[in-house]
Amino acid sequence: MTDANRAAFNNVIGFTFLASIAVGAVFFIALEYIAGAVWTTPFRRVLEFLGMLLIPTLLMAIPLFFKLHDVYHWTHADAVATDKILQAKAPYLNEMSFMTRFVIFMVLWLAFYFIFRQNSLKQDGNKDQKLTKKNIALAAAFIPVLAISISLFSIDWLMSLEPHWFSTMFGVYYFTGTILTALAVTTYFVVSLSQKGYFFKGINENHYYSFGALMFGLLSFWAYIAFSQFMLIWYANLPEENFWYIERWQHGWEYVSIAITLIHFWIPYFMLVSRPSKMNPANLKRMAALLVFAHFLDLYWLVMPTYNNAPVFGYHELAFPVLCIGLIIVFFALQAKRFNLVPVGDPKLQRGIDFHL
Repeated sequence: MTDANRAAFNNVIGFTFLASIAVGAVFFIALEYIAGAVWTTPFRRVLEFLGMLLIPTLLMAIPLFFKLHDVYHWTHADAVATDKILQAKAPYLNEMSFMTRFVIFMVLWLAFYFIFRQNSLKQDGNKDQKLTKKNIALAAAFIPVLAISISLFSIDWLMSLEPHWFSTMFGVYYFTGTILTALAVTTYFVVSLSQKGYFFKGINENHYYSFGALMFGLLSFWAYIAFSQFMLIWYANLPEENFWYIERWQHGWEYVSIAITLIHFWIPYFMLVSRPSKMNPANLKRMAALLVFAHFLDLYWLVMPTYNNAPVFGYHELAFPVLCIGLIIVFFALQAKRFNLVPVGDPKLQRGIDFHL
């Protein structure tokens, strides 16, 4: 394959990585409203800033539409003509429906996000509690929309790289990684801003503990889903399912697989299992950064075996994570210069600042 094809596969990784953070951030915004959470209110603006990453997510997807034929096997008409499995999946796996679904997903995500954001920013000025009620109603509609759309999104862009393989748990697997990564990025920003004195002075160990406990719970849930998917396929041992894991346990991929289990679960699990570790801001930053890297490596593990039967590392694999990190920092910084770092008009703000377990 050419360097252009290699870049396209890496773009799939970078694009789905940014989507993870952006969509995960909007999920947590909705979750706060629908759950009536208090402790997250002072930090919600960080999530609102991260949700803006939907814009570069959309921009990164555009070049991929011109490379679908080089990345996705099911786009080859001659391959579909001689493959009964691809023929059966053709009503779903075809370029027109693929692009249509993506446009629908992006329109929905962007629409919900900008309404959440607009109401929150407007509340900074007028402190109108009706805006909170509007966002609560909006959140109730967004959660089921997200549940369906993020699952189909992961099937389209990631699972269909191997169109003969399927897993009914794949959507949950990607979704769990999505919200865990969004939480990790949020935690990193919150702790960093607090340490540099940009946040309110009321942030305390109870806030840190809540971030740590939530990260700990989500990484444990991610491991549960990952193991359950593997265990069911291993136990059934069906050729149409097990080949996917076999590909990732040979030609050097086994080392990547082991690395993912270590950095995506075992290391952060033991580093966050105790109560003091969850209250340590330096430890939270380290584990948050590790989990963000782990998610990127996980996406690499999901995507690149389709490109090459052995792991490849080069400037392509370095350029895209650097690009993603740069986009996260730039988009966050641009918004932080224009808007308050905390939602000063939210009626729950003071209770969130005074939060104690």
